[in-house]
Amino acid sequence: MSNIRLYYPNSIVENTTSLLSKEHTHYVVNVMRLKRGSSINFFNKEGEWASEIVFLEKDRVEVKFINREKESIKSSSTELAICLVKKNPMEFILQKATELGVTKIIPIISERTEVKELNFERANKIVIEATEQSNQLNPPEISKITKLKDFINNLNPTNKLFFADINCKKGLKKEDIKNDNLKTILIGPEGDFTPAERKIILENGNTIPFSLSKNILRTETATISALSLVNYSYDL
Repeated sequence: MSNIRLYYPNSIVENTTSLLSKEHTHYVVNVMRLKRGSSINFFNKEGEWASEIVFLEKDRVEVKFINREKESIKSSSTELAICLVKKNPMEFILQKATELGVTKIIPIISERTEVKELNFERANKIVIEATEQSNQLNPPEISKITKLKDFINNLNPTNKLFFADINCKKGLKKEDIKNDNLKTILIGPEGDFTPAERKIILENGNTIPFSLSKNILRTETATISALSLVNYSYDL
C-alpha cells in the first residue's frame, strides 16, 4: 500500500522534526491508527517528502522529514470560473476540478445565480483532500466571490477565456489551446447567462466560445466535460 499523503503548507527541511496539526494528529491517531515508526508523505508546492513518525500519543504526533522524493513541478495554466450552485454539486465541482488539475477556482455570481455564498473553510478542505488523493502537489487557489461583470473587466489581457456557450454550434479547436498562456474556462449557472451577460462575455476580445454538447448539461457535468476537453486538446 502506498504511503498516506498529507498537505503541509509550511516549508519543509530535511532531517528536521515537526509537530502535526490538531487535524492531522486526529487523522493519524484515530482514523488511520498509525504507530510510531510509520511512514507518511508530506507535500506542498515545493515538492514531496518522505517522513517517519518519531513520537505518537493521543493528542500529539511528531514526525521527522527524511528526504524529498518529488521535486516541485510546473503548475497547470488552467483556471475555472464557475457560477455558484447548491452545496452538493458545488462540492462535487471543487473536487473534480482539483483532480483535473486546475490552479485556481473563481466563484462567480451572475443574474441567475441562486446561491450567493461559499463556505471557504469547507471548500479549501475539499480541494486539499482531492489534491492528496490525486497525487498532486499544490491545491488550487479559491479566490473571493466576484460578480460576472467585475470578473470580465479584471481579466488579464493575455488570458484566453474559454466560454462553454450552449448557444454556440462550434466545437473547441486544439490550435486555440496549444500554448502556455493562462486559460480560464467559464461555466454558467443553471438556466444559463442572460442575453445581456452573454453579450458582455462575447465582447471581451480574448473570449473563445465553444459548444460542449447538443444537450443541455448540468453545471457539474459541463465543468468536467469542459476541463477534460481542454486537458485532452492541450496534451495532443
